[in-house]
Amino acid sequence: MDIGTEVSPDAFPPDQVEKPLIYKGRAAHSNQVSRFDPHTRQAIDDGWGSLDEDAPALRTEVMLDAAKTVINYIQSPDLPFDRTLNHYRGCEHGCIYCYARPTHAYLGLSPGLDFESRLLMKADAAELLKKELAHAKYQCAPIALGMNTDSYQPIEREYQLTRKIIQVLAEANHPFSLVTKSSLVERDIDLISPMAAKGLASIYLSITTLDRQIARRLEPRAAAPERRFETLRRLSEAGIPTGVMVAPVIPALTDCDMEQILQQAHQAGARKAGYVFLRLPHELSDLFEQWLQQYFPLKASHVMSLVKQSRGGKTYQSGFGQRMRGEGVFADLLAHRFKLSCQKLGMSGERLGFRTDLFKVPDAWRQSSNSPQLTLF
Repeated sequence: MDIGTEVSPDAFPPDQVEKPLIYKGRAAHSNQVSRFDPHTRQAIDDGWGSLDEDAPALRTEVMLDAAKTVINYIQSPDLPFDRTLNHYRGCEHGCIYCYARPTHAYLGLSPGLDFESRLLMKADAAELLKKELAHAKYQCAPIALGMNTDSYQPIEREYQLTRKIIQVLAEANHPFSLVTKSSLVERDIDLISPMAAKGLASIYLSITTLDRQIARRLEPRAAAPERRFETLRRLSEAGIPTGVMVAPVIPALTDCDMEQILQQAHQAGARKAGYVFLRLPHELSDLFEQWLQQYFPLKASHVMSLVKQSRGGKTYQSGFGQRMRGEGVFADLLAHRFKLSCQKLGMSGERLGFRTDLFKVPDAWRQSSNSPQLTLF
């Protein structure tokens, strides 16, 4: 349709226009069904102007998540660890680009608004962790906390599952790493700092953009960018090894901030760095495009064009070696920029080393874990 051409009112019939669900503090604009749901839902006008009404209030709901184990073992050449621990499912930070959104489909929930408002928690995660660490066949290796959803999302203030888990790891001298977008991690410096002094802990802050307005729309309930740099500084001053994850890098929207994010993180004490190219698996592709059209309509087609150029013509590639970095001219340029900036700053792209020789399970755990192994004395 040419600019300046008069648009007929019939060009977009009311029953073909879906009103976005816009909530303050939420990033997703729909609650579309998952890929496993055989039925779809569509809002229709009942003749009483129902589509013009404001959406009902959306409050966070936290449900119990029954689990027998909490350590998840993985095999991925893209990751520097082989086990993770996720005690929350869904994330109230509500980052629109979160690659974990599609996992909510396995729960029969929507990767959209459900992912950021209908959360699950493993209330007994700390006790389950004790049992697994006390198992006779357990071999110590660093655990990555909250790689699926943020361990320090807002509900952690009330439930404190992350703090309880770190207390368990501290008792056993078990190494761990953690990536977060929250300044709430400062609350647990008293636990993490002594572990870091033994070579048992490192913390990464994920910083996507320096633009407060973009950040507010991308990550509505995460800490502001400048607050995350302050958190890096406080962690570093406490003797905790820190790093920064420029993640995800969104082409034509946030990639321009990469060098400055690395520089400011270095000034705050970070000595390690990594980045991830935007990943849009399954339902996330539609959710992200909808978000782009709402807030950046003039950039939307350009952003998605660069994404597809870097993903073999698709919005996502799941293959090892490609899903984190992409491919093609733009992805290669991004990788070169990152490498050059890290070299100038003296930042390493490798994860921090950990000690595993200090690991020791308290005798009380073995006696209460129903383990067949008996103590020697």
